[in-house]
Amino acid sequence: MRDIIEIKRIGGNDVFTIGKIDIEIYKCVAEDIVTDEVIITDERIQHIKSRHPDDYEKYCKYMSEIVKNPEYIIEANKPRTALLLKSFEDEGIPFKTILRLVTSSDNITYKNSIITFMKINDKEWNRLIKNKKILYKSE
Repeated sequence: MRDIIEIKRIGGNDVFTIGKIDIEIYKCVAEDIVTDEVIITDERIQHIKSRHPDDYEKYCKYMSEIVKNPEYIIEANKPRTALLLKSFEDEGIPFKTILRLVTSSDNITYKNSIITFMKINDKEWNRLIKNKKILYKSE
């Protein structure tokens, strides 16, 4: 895993630091974000591996860049949660990532965390942009 920065063990679970977000960009989702650190738990990695076979192994190197510089932040179905879209020109592959943000109402030990991550097709990309509420679009 190339872009994993640090591994911690919390409550018997491995937690991997992915990178940092620009809190100003993500204020469109929640005003009171308390940390810029983004993690993924071992449990979420297993979820991704089981539901989206091969996506994690092939594309985890993109996770840090997706959360750092999303092309779109789209309103998600849950509070303090963002649906991120980003496409990488070198491979021409679009990705969808769900990121749960930590606010002042959460436990102070929590970090922003990736809930799921997957490669999507152009049809799904276009459907999300057309039918969902766009909160942020990169310039």
